[in-house]
Amino acid sequence: MLERISGPADVKALSRARLHDLCRDIRATLLEYGHAHGGHIGSNLGMVEATVALHRVFDSPHDRIVFDVSHQSYVHKMLTGRAGAYLDPARFDEVTGFTNPAESEHDQFTLGHTGTSISLACGLAKTRDMALAASGGADDAGIGDVIAVIGDGSLSSGVAFEGLNNAAEQGDNLIIVLNDNEMSIAGDFGGMYGPLARLRASNGTAQPNLFNAFGLDYRYVAQGNDVDALVAAFEEVKGIGHPVVVHIHTLKGAGFAPGASRGGATDHAGVAVPPTDTGVAATGNVSHAEPWKSDHCDLPDAVPHEGQCEASHWQTPDRALGRPDDPRKHYGKLAMAALERRFPHEPGLVVVSPATPGSNGITHEFRERAGSHYVDCGITESHAVAFASGIARAGGTPVVATTASFFQRAYDQFFQEMSLNRSHVTVLDFLGGLSGSDNTHSGAYDVAMFANIPGVTMLAPTSTRDYLDALAWSTAPAGTPGRSDGPVVIRVPGQSILDRERALRRELSPEEVLRGSEGAGVRPAWDPAGMLSYRTDRAGSGVAVIALGNTHPLGERVVKALSAAADGRSPIDATLIDPRQCTTLDTAALESLRDGHRLVVTLEDGQLEGGWGEKVTAYYANRRTAGADGGMRVINVGADKEFTDRVPLADLDERYGLTVEAVVRRIHEALGE
Repeated sequence: MLERISGPADVKALSRARLHDLCRDIRATLLEYGHAHGGHIGSNLGMVEATVALHRVFDSPHDRIVFDVSHQSYVHKMLTGRAGAYLDPARFDEVTGFTNPAESEHDQFTLGHTGTSISLACGLAKTRDMALAASGGADDAGIGDVIAVIGDGSLSSGVAFEGLNNAAEQGDNLIIVLNDNEMSIAGDFGGMYGPLARLRASNGTAQPNLFNAFGLDYRYVAQGNDVDALVAAFEEVKGIGHPVVVHIHTLKGAGFAPGASRGGATDHAGVAVPPTDTGVAATGNVSHAEPWKSDHCDLPDAVPHEGQCEASHWQTPDRALGRPDDPRKHYGKLAMAALERRFPHEPGLVVVSPATPGSNGITHEFRERAGSHYVDCGITESHAVAFASGIARAGGTPVVATTASFFQRAYDQFFQEMSLNRSHVTVLDFLGGLSGSDNTHSGAYDVAMFANIPGVTMLAPTSTRDYLDALAWSTAPAGTPGRSDGPVVIRVPGQSILDRERALRRELSPEEVLRGSEGAGVRPAWDPAGMLSYRTDRAGSGVAVIALGNTHPLGERVVKALSAAADGRSPIDATLIDPRQCTTLDTAALESLRDGHRLVVTLEDGQLEGGWGEKVTAYYANRRTAGADGGMRVINVGADKEFTDRVPLADLDERYGLTVEAVVRRIHEALGE
């Protein structure tokens, strides 16, 4: 049936009974697609009926639908001419995992972060209202109803509340659909979730009602996976002349086989519930107490299921199951094990995660054991950094952990609350550098961002040993001689470093770290100069390769290739340097290279412009000497300033010349060989 849907008009033409058939077909397609391709399947399964109802009632693209985060837009894409990208394996990569205006006029924005849908909707509605006022009601700027679709997890983001505040003041038509599935990526955290639970339990009548408190109209739909109920609710608010919140109660992962969970699906009281494709399991738990935040599910990616299940946030395709942990999970688990050893002795040591723990190796078991040493503050990166700065001011030791691209949300707090106040905060920067991520999750700009904030030290460890040493140094308790004197960002090692460690059989398990065989312990004294100085891994002459972070394995291969005579060229006994950090220049090391070297090559897997390598170039350019070495040449190798979308990492390395062949060729060209 889905194959015959080429656009919203086809949804409108269906009979009421056929809408149910369509929902079942979409759900079956999502399940098959998840097994074969992977993706944000759980959130989309919960939004099947709501999305069908939206396109049944509203007239996209004249009516503008803005999906928050937009990872729940797969069904929307299926209904707007892109179903083939989910039905045909050969076409699976035709569409992104998020809305994308380049794909369709039905997509309003490219969005991969959270909380902004209401603000964006306010902007669309404002332009429409201004055009109508100027034309006397004759011109709506091509914009009809404006609908923001936001989840309960996204609602915890501060910008969402700023949008609610503005929406109420702005007035006129604006429809906010709150998809409440009682679950963020991990559990929902925050004071607003108790009132939301009481609204669900009271069929939308309980007070306080936070939406009414903002001055917004409010409607509640208990059966958020009933397409008929949703169509009726949306028809009621279509064309409404003021802002309104339509609160729908849905089931995340609706349709995942209940038997995939431990012992089958159960409700919050542990009572078995029957399999269901469309219904929401009843819950009487409105007390804002455990286990409402989570069903204690810490299952591997192979077994997502309905309800409050972290594994259903992202479904790994079947072909990828059973693989070793990726770098985020591997190094995240090592960091948590190292910190956990210290919890009994350091009451102020706190791990802060803005809502994405599992992706970064902060497992459910760790969180349970950590107790008050762990805080999930919801999807609130700005708050997380300011919160951590408050902990530091009070004498605590905070560690804030999330993805590099998410930290962009907290740029102001990095400057003001953290750096300007010299807050002793440690930031674990996951997925920094180049990757095959989509354009909303690229970490290629993290060095340009973090390393140019005054007072911040950014470390780029190239081994587990260095990584754990960096963590121990940055989190050393007050009074420890030589500890860091301000905020420290640690760029969590990436795939190239993990691959090298696995090849050399140097991979450690979290259990080994927890037992104390590596890292984790705070040294009795630190040498800050030693932590921040460049390390020469191989002494040579003629050419010096300075390879930052994830490019260090590439640097090793380049130096090895240079040492071998090839194509009639003489071998070069090159120097290899690990800078270990990218916020200050080790001028002593750079000056020492003048003796015996005539070319310096910097390697970095991030944006060159405004990045680290250019600082080395500027150093030598501004400090030319009169002697023969005054013309030290520098080659910078790194990424262009551009957004890339799901380009395989190997292809990006080829594009930017981050390969052995390309670097060696540039070196010989620079030397005139």
